[in-house]
Amino acid sequence: MSDGRSVEDLVVGVLGGTGPQGRGLAVRLAAAGQRVLLGSRDAARAGEVAEQVATRAAAAAAGVEVSVQGGSNVDVAGAADLVIVAVPFAGHADTLAELATPLAGKVVVDCVVPMAFDELGAHAVDVPEGSVAQQAAALLPDSHVVGAFHHLSAVLLEDLSRPTIDGDVMVVGDVREATDTVQALAGRLPGMRGVYAGRLRNARQVEALTVNLVSVNRRYKVHAGIRVTDV
Repeated sequence: MSDGRSVEDLVVGVLGGTGPQGRGLAVRLAAAGQRVLLGSRDAARAGEVAEQVATRAAAAAAGVEVSVQGGSNVDVAGAADLVIVAVPFAGHADTLAELATPLAGKVVVDCVVPMAFDELGAHAVDVPEGSVAQQAAALLPDSHVVGAFHHLSAVLLEDLSRPTIDGDVMVVGDVREATDTVQALAGRLPGMRGVYAGRLRNARQVEALTVNLVSVNRRYKVHAGIRVTDV
């Protein structure tokens, strides 16, 4: 899956990289020295945002080589070694249905949350496959799908005036090498750890917990994350 390379040497693609979560993950990874490809349906827009991300990451990462390039989702899917899916839930299935071939054999990290809002606030949306990550696995049968990065605030990710983010990344998946790689990638972000949280069938609970964090944030005007104790 990674040809024996360490996680530092992998090129990470971010699909939906022009949105808040994708952009936040891209800037944090770039500031940590990860080579990043930022994808969007609009390649020109991806290029513009990639330049902005690179500039911000370089300003915050003294002595670290920053590499961020933009392109279409399909081009990024083909060129990256590992891909993070950060597209809106409404476009998740349609986006991945077109990328099964370029994503074959690769680790695909899904951080999409099936969430909606009504007059009572945030709530989880049912996914026929059980979870968004399981939907990704069904659409990408030749990829190694891992669920992770759901509980990180996009606001905090983009705020590089805060050099660290105090939080854990819960990682779910069915292939040990793939979950180990994603845990290592999470650990590249200062203040964070990747914590194995079970098989991919457990992704539903991990995704839905984000809804509780959104409710915490709204009540207390914060950007809450999670920390797993005694690990």
